[in-house]
Amino acid sequence: MTIYKIKFLIMSNRVFTLLSNKKLLVFIAVLVGAIYMGHNYWRGWVDSDHLTLHGNVDIRQVDLGFRVSGKITEMSVDEGDKVKAGTVIARLDKVPYINSLDNMRALMQQAEAEYNKRSTGNRPQDIKQAEAVVKEKLADYQNAQVAADRQEAIKKKGFESLQDYDNAMTQAKAAAAQLKAAEEALNELIEGFRAEDIEEAKATFESAKANYNQALTNLSDIELTPLEDGIVLTRVREAGSIVQAGQVVYTLSLVNPVWVRAYVSEIDLGRIKSGMEAQVYTDTRPDKPYKGQIGFISSQAEFTPKNIETKELRTDLVYRIRIVTEDPNGELRQGMPVTATIKLNPK
Repeated sequence: MTIYKIKFLIMSNRVFTLLSNKKLLVFIAVLVGAIYMGHNYWRGWVDSDHLTLHGNVDIRQVDLGFRVSGKITEMSVDEGDKVKAGTVIARLDKVPYINSLDNMRALMQQAEAEYNKRSTGNRPQDIKQAEAVVKEKLADYQNAQVAADRQEAIKKKGFESLQDYDNAMTQAKAAAAQLKAAEEALNELIEGFRAEDIEEAKATFESAKANYNQALTNLSDIELTPLEDGIVLTRVREAGSIVQAGQVVYTLSLVNPVWVRAYVSEIDLGRIKSGMEAQVYTDTRPDKPYKGQIGFISSQAEFTPKNIETKELRTDLVYRIRIVTEDPNGELRQGMPVTATIKLNPK
């Protein structure tokens, strides 16, 4: 008998001995089942009323700047200061914008007066004045024509120079032209403005009014006010700086509402939905959770972030969710690690 056959018989005998030991088989079965159940529980396969997730308080910040350019005259808050929505935290020099507003107001008033003049028609006083001018020019023409006729009669008798005759005729023609211009001006006053002229004056007035409103808006934009409560993270500029429209002056960290960013596996994705209640726990106060609810649930899978899971689980695909959390006392800090427990709806 070869040595290989001997080894085979020995192994076969050991296996037979193990298989005949029922207690050992039961122990192995229980151990495998426990491992299997534990793994399934960790993966969320076991039905439960709660789902536990790990994440961080999300960082929400906004860059604040003026909508207009100018010279900063006031910076009211510093880094770390809490600010309320609507509070003025910076101002620009207002003099240039006040001057621009005054100029736009004058142009608007001028355009409005012209539009009113054309839309309401000419005053009776203007018409009477034009009639007086026509009478004056008529008298001048008549006198000039009499003088021209006299010079022509003298010329025919040979007693007048050619130069005097030409001057008289020229004056008569000029007086006739002035009379005609005065009569046309009178007719225009009587007829009033054309519809096209009225529309043109109206458009000019509307444009001037829009420029005035823009100047008024620019004047209000010299004050920088946040739209939400927050904490100043960065003070980028200082008083005296010249800034262009849109340049960052402050970076603000928004504090309300607080968002918790967490990740859920694909297996647990179908067990949650927007609006579900959640409890958010921190290491600082593990016995006093913060109330919250699920808001956003991503529709795209991604790899688990390195700061969330262990190295072995980083290759798992998960879905990002957002938990809107109540923090009335401002105790949660951005980036703080938290544990979220979601109350699942009963099946």
